[in-house]
Amino acid sequence: MNKKLYVGNLLYETTDEDLKTQFAVAGNVVSAIIIKFRDTGRSKGFGFVEMSTEEEAKKAIDTLNGQDYKGRKLIVSEARPPRVRTDFGSGAPVGGDQQPQM
Repeated sequence: MNKKLYVGNLLYETTDEDLKTQFAVAGNVVSAIIIKFRDTGRSKGFGFVEMSTEEEAKKAIDTLNGQDYKGRKLIVSEARPPRVRTDFGSGAPVGGDQQPQM
């Protein structure tokens, strides 16, 4: 099991500190971060929490997944690594009767 957790269905007003406080019931929180849009700084409604141990991470999932937090049911699960994008295309023109230029 991973020590890093995905936390979803958060209110947009939730702060990193709110998240850290909420997860402290399960053990020592190493880090808590709300993911935000780069251009606006507005929350995307989810974040990540890292617990000290795998046992604390499991306890956080068992305790907080589905728990009501400020009127919303939290979604707490083990974080997955980001997907690696492998299809970048060929760089060839797309559509129509376009011919490659030589």
